[in-house]
Amino acid sequence: MASDHTFQAPTGTRDFYPTDLNRLRYVTEAWRRTSIVHGFDQIDGPTFEHLDLYTVKSGEGIVSELFSFERAGGEKTYALRPEFTPTLARMYAARANALPRPTRWFCTPSFFRAERPQRGRLREFTQWNCDILGDDSVQADAELIACAVESLRALGLSPEHVKVRISHRGAVEQMLTKRGVEPERHAEYFGLLDKVGKISNDAFIEAARKLGMDAPEAVKLLATMAQTTRYEAPTTQVMLHQETPGAPAEYFRALFAALDQLDASEWCVLNLGIVRGLAYYTGMVFEIHEANGAERAIAGGGRYDRLIELFGGPPTPAVGFGMGDVVLSLVLQDRGLMPTDDQIADRLGLRPDAMIFSNGTPEADALVPRVAAALRREGLHARRSAKSTRNVGKLLQDAAKARARFAVIVESDTLATIKDLASGRQEQVPIGEVPPWLRRL
Repeated sequence: MASDHTFQAPTGTRDFYPTDLNRLRYVTEAWRRTSIVHGFDQIDGPTFEHLDLYTVKSGEGIVSELFSFERAGGEKTYALRPEFTPTLARMYAARANALPRPTRWFCTPSFFRAERPQRGRLREFTQWNCDILGDDSVQADAELIACAVESLRALGLSPEHVKVRISHRGAVEQMLTKRGVEPERHAEYFGLLDKVGKISNDAFIEAARKLGMDAPEAVKLLATMAQTTRYEAPTTQVMLHQETPGAPAEYFRALFAALDQLDASEWCVLNLGIVRGLAYYTGMVFEIHEANGAERAIAGGGRYDRLIELFGGPPTPAVGFGMGDVVLSLVLQDRGLMPTDDQIADRLGLRPDAMIFSNGTPEADALVPRVAAALRREGLHARRSAKSTRNVGKLLQDAAKARARFAVIVESDTLATIKDLASGRQEQVPIGEVPPWLRRL
C-alpha cells in the first residue's frame, strides 16, 4: 500500500543526482590537484567529535550553531563537525613529535552548521582546508595564499573576477591603540570590525560610540577599514607607516614581494578591514571575495600560532584557510565558468569508451556480457545498452546519446564491428582482439 506521506531533504541540505555530484566533483578535483602539486598531503577525521573539542576553542556560545547529540544511554555529548581546525589541531597535537616540520595538510570533507540557510550558506556543505603547521615564515603565508589562488585559476577565474583581501591582526591592533583603545578591549572591537560592510555606517559608528570611541575617530577608522588598494611601494608603505608603523608595515612589504614571486600578487589587495572575527587568529588574515561584492566570502583564513597549544600540543606556528563549495559554485555559474555537464563528464573521465550490443542474433546476444567483461578487465569504461530493441540503428543512437567513443557490435563468436562514433569509420576485428584494439586507441 502506497504511503500518502512524501519525504523531502532536510532544509539547508542538497540531494546530489549524478550531474549535480559531477559539478561538485569538478570543484573538489580542482582543489585536490592544486593541493597535491603544492606539496600538501590529504587527511580526514571523524564526521563528529566530542562537543567539548569545539567549546575549548570557541566557548559555550558555539553550541547553538552546532548539530549536537547524545548517544542513547550514553554520557558523552557529540557534535557534527562545523569546521576542521579543531580536528586538525587535535590530530597534530597527538603526533607532533613524529611529524615533519613543516607539516602541510589538506582535506575536502563535509561540514554541518545549524544556522539559517540563505544564498551562499547551507547547513551541510563541502569545504577545502589547507594548513601549514610548524612554519612561521612570511613565505609560508604567501605559499598558502598562492595555493588558494591557483585553484581559482584552474577553475577559470581571474583577478578581474575575484580578489584576495589581505590584512594583519597586529596592524589592526595598532590602529585601535592609536585611537585610544586599551588592549583588553581589542577583542570587542574585532567583533565590531568584522561587521564592516555587513552593517550600515551609522550602525557601525553608533556601536563604536557605545564601546567608547567618539564619532569622528570612528568615521576615520571606518574610512581606513573600507580602503582597498593594490600594494604599490613606496606609496602603500607610506600609508602603512602612518597607520601601522614598524613590524606590520615591513611584514606586508615582504608578503607582497613573496606573492609576486609566486605569480599571485595580481590577485591580492591590501584591506585592513579584514579582521576575521575568530579570536584564535594571531597575524595575517585574508578573505577571497567576488570582485563585485555580490556574494559572501569564497574563502578565508590566516595565521593561528597559538591554537595547537590549546589542544595539548607543543608551541606550533600555523597558517591555514577554508574554501566552501557553495559560494564558489555560485560565482562560477554567475560568471559563466561552470562547464556544461558533458564537458565536466569529459574532464572527470566519465565518458564511456565503448557501448556494446549485438547484431540481434541469439548467438551474438549471449557474447555481449563476455566482451563487456573483457573490456573492463583492460581498464576500459564499457557499457551495455539497456534498450530491448534489436534495431542496430537505434542502438547506435543510444550509444551516441551516452557520448560513447566507440560502439562495439558483436557479430558472431569470432567477429565484432567497431565503429568510431565521432568519425563514423568502422572496422571488423576478431572478437578476441577487441580489448587490445580499443586499448591502443
